Amino acid sequence: MKIAFVTDTGTGQHPDYWEEKGIYCLPLQITCDGESKDEYTEITYSEVIQKLHEKKVLKTSLPSLGKIQDCFEKLKHEGYDTIFAVPICRGLSGTLDSMEMIANQLEMKFVGVDCYCTAVEQGCMIESAKKMYEANIPIDEIIKKLQSIADSCETVLLCDDLDHMKRGGRLTPMAAALGGLLKIKPILHIGKSTNGKVDVLDKVRTMKRAQDRVIKHLKELNVDSNYTFIVAHVDALEAAKEYAQKIESQIEGARVKVIDLVSAVGIHTGLGCLALQVFNEMKD
Repeated sequence: MKIAFVTDTGTGQHPDYWEEKGIYCLPLQITCDGESKDEYTEITYSEVIQKLHEKKVLKTSLPSLGKIQDCFEKLKHEGYDTIFAVPICRGLSGTLDSMEMIANQLEMKFVGVDCYCTAVEQGCMIESAKKMYEANIPIDEIIKKLQSIADSCETVLLCDDLDHMKRGGRLTPMAAALGGLLKIKPILHIGKSTNGKVDVLDKVRTMKRAQDRVIKHLKELNVDSNYTFIVAHVDALEAAKEYAQKIESQIEGARVKVIDLVSAVGIHTGLGCLALQVFNEMKD
């Protein structure tokens, strides 16, 4: 059995980054004004941010079926008979199902693991899978380990731009206007408990209260220093740094890394969004 490890740009990394690690990465698509472009290779992250500032309505979609097929056909020609995939989660995209369908059409074996989210956790899972395989760990044990990482993951989004969510159709105009007037901050989350779909955790007034509520939520989940902590932002670096410091001051031993929020999520939440992702790589 010869296995090819496959992911997508939901990881927040350029396909070239994964190529250096021997992992195949397919680009998600970003659509603006009716034109679809491959993430990173045809439209950069900075260009996405600029379009958000221009109040453009952007959409994301799975990699083109043609690109998935071309990739898998190339892998089959190179002697691979099995695809091991950790793409963006099923709750956010049809990528995993499309990969499985095309692998089956090509009569290749397919192993797909749902990460119940995307971003850093997704990247951690596919990289861990390849490392474990190279260490001769059986596939069923690799799957079990990845599932434990996915089970531990929780991602919480604090949205600051309700008008953007209104333009994208995720809030009614009245709800957006009322939310802005009352300074309401919706707290959204995604993980196994939401089956990989974005759901409302709570609604509070002011960003400070929202951050306090998120930290309380982490404590309720017994998140500790064994977890990886990521604060991601949509063009809100200083706010993200302050949020990270607040988390570190209230969860003993936490060390928080600050990064840009992946386009697959940030496009839908808008500018100013702060996202916290935690997961436990060490949990058995």
